[in-house]
Amino acid sequence: MGTWDIGHFDNDTAADFSIRLDGAAEEERAGVLREVLRSTADTAEYLEGDDAARAVAAAALVAAQCPGGVPVTTAYGPDKPLPPLPQELRPLAVRALDRLVGGESELAALWDEGGEGTEWREGIARLRAVLVAARG
Repeated sequence: MGTWDIGHFDNDTAADFSIRLDGAAEEERAGVLREVLRSTADTAEYLEGDDAARAVAAAALVAAQCPGGVPVTTAYGPDKPLPPLPQELRPLAVRALDRLVGGESELAALWDEGGEGTEWREGIARLRAVLVAARG
């Protein structure tokens, strides 16, 4: 995975995921996010780095629509605006984030090995906090 910074979209996989979202019909975009979040949240197997990177990007997009969420303004995020997302994606995004920072996760291991695991986990924790506060 090509990674150039610590942001949620600062890697090739997240940028490619944004392109996939832009290519989906507006009414299908929430389903694309749900699919990515569910596949990460529900896996009991070793979590591959690309799967986790897509889940982080998806969670960031869900969190951006929550009160206190940070808009995704990076050039590597989706170009097309997302429609209002179903609130049921919020707890699913929390579960996905919990899965990718715990257990067997290649992405977490790569950040830890690179010496930036603490900073990366702080960014994930900020996303999670917004999602938890918004789910009521």
